[in-house]
Amino acid sequence: MMSKRILILLSILAIAITVVVGQAKKSTPKSAVAAPDKAYLQKIWDDWSTLNPDNAAAYYASGSHTFFDIAPLKYSSWDEYNNGVKTIVAGYKSARFTLNDDVAIHPEGDLAWATATVAEEMTTKAGKVEMGNFRWTVIFENQDGKWKIVHEHVSAPLQ
Repeated sequence: MMSKRILILLSILAIAITVVVGQAKKSTPKSAVAAPDKAYLQKIWDDWSTLNPDNAAAYYASGSHTFFDIAPLKYSSWDEYNNGVKTIVAGYKSARFTLNDDVAIHPEGDLAWATATVAEEMTTKAGKVEMGNFRWTVIFENQDGKWKIVHEHVSAPLQ
């Protein structure tokens, strides 16, 4: 009689564990689209290197999202970011942005976040070459099979 009760309790426990594990798997869906990789991230910076934000627009989600940049400080949508950056890059004739070797990408279902430092070399229209490194933290969301940036933070260390 006691072994029958133990068998019933073990069966109930096994069913409960199966249900809990099944629910956990359902709550963290994995994207069918491969997460962004270093090449994808570099492509974003290659498009920024053209100094035309319209070339990078395809990577950014539309709507109300926050993007922090070196200057002025904060943009509340891609449209605002696009327009603001155009005035900043207007003073430059060329740019090159290269991801350093510290890229870290963290996929989690339909979201992914990445961090990196980026080497920059920009030449002003007056011919002055500016070089340095800045920090980049970016959050992507899989929207209709495309990884779109929904938050970005670019900052430079104090000189």
